[in-house]
Amino acid sequence: MTDTAPTHPRLPNAVVHSSADVAAHVRIGGGSYVWNRAQLREGVVVGEECIIGKDVYIDSNVQIGARVKIQNGAQVFHGATIEDGVFIGPQACLTNDKQPRAINVDGSLKRADDWVVSPILVKYGASVGAAAVLLPGVTVGRFAMVGAGAVVTRNVPDYGLVLGNPARLVGYVCACGHRIALENGVGHCANCGSTIVLPHLERETI
Repeated sequence: MTDTAPTHPRLPNAVVHSSADVAAHVRIGGGSYVWNRAQLREGVVVGEECIIGKDVYIDSNVQIGARVKIQNGAQVFHGATIEDGVFIGPQACLTNDKQPRAINVDGSLKRADDWVVSPILVKYGASVGAAAVLLPGVTVGRFAMVGAGAVVTRNVPDYGLVLGNPARLVGYVCACGHRIALENGVGHCANCGSTIVLPHLERETI
């Protein structure tokens, strides 16, 4: 997609590919791009300067902040809130149902009122790696990093680095994404020179 790609008649400040499926009551901020075959359902809000990749699915009423990148094929389901500056990798999935079933006990098809949404929150600056899965009800902290293919079953602390299935806390990262060593809750980044202060560390495994 380039700056000359067609804009959506209802979203003149965004660039929306002609093959994207954007519902009637979606709001998209200025300078944002929606690539081919992405689907944004009713009530979705996307902030300014976002990139919504090819084949991305964003479910109803999902809230997305500014300067967010959601890569190709990611799926973000109803109940998710994504704050500013978040990266969602390709094929990542943000879920919402702790007891998923297609049918009720009596065999009838489950409808909207037959289950409870468990919201997901991804905080400012965090990254969710390729093909990672966030299970219902988790919060990913500010500038945290979820490794590729990880399955997140519990909250991730600010600046935390989690890997594996189930995801485990293996260290901490700087806002620039590089790992940092901590001493007494203070870390210094050799890559960018930043100092990170984490006085209340989450020391338990995730």
